[in-house]
Amino acid sequence: MTQDTAREQILAAAEELYYRKGYAAVGMDELRAAAGVSLRRLYALFPAKTDIVKAVLERKHAEWEEGLSTAVADAGTDVRARLLAVYAYLENWFCTDDFRGCAFINAFGELGGTNPEVAEIVRAHKASFQEYMAGLVTGAGAPASLAAQLSILAEGAQSTAAISGDPAVAKQARDAADVLIDAAVAASAL
Repeated sequence: MTQDTAREQILAAAEELYYRKGYAAVGMDELRAAAGVSLRRLYALFPAKTDIVKAVLERKHAEWEEGLSTAVADAGTDVRARLLAVYAYLENWFCTDDFRGCAFINAFGELGGTNPEVAEIVRAHKASFQEYMAGLVTGAGAPASLAAQLSILAEGAQSTAAISGDPAVAKQARDAADVLIDAAVAASAL
């Protein structure tokens, strides 16, 4: 097994285990067994559990950005449709069998208070999403304040859907976003 293959197996197993069971609940031995690698190989590639958590969050960030940008691009050129595509993306995600909330919120809740590196990764991910939303809002010619409002709706939908287990939360957030977009457009037209 190559180093790249072992790394991929470890990260895939860690991502699945952490998301399903929690970051703190998964020990290195359980991860080693799930990845099918020796403990020696695991520690050679990732000297500390924080290294694995950071790598998993980097993967989740790339996955989030790719999925979100694809959903927005698929919405076409209509600026309103592009803004609302964010909530369609959330709804599709919330409907997956293994949805357990935002991996970043979960990581922050478990590790953010004791692990500054993880807290910083989570903050950077959330800031990146707000910047992305700001770009969409600016492209729509809406006031910059709309970006923060739409971001908060999306973040709240993630937490609420995880707790309630109800994917309809995404539709409710989309409906609220629709109202906010109308209000922002009306206010900027004055």
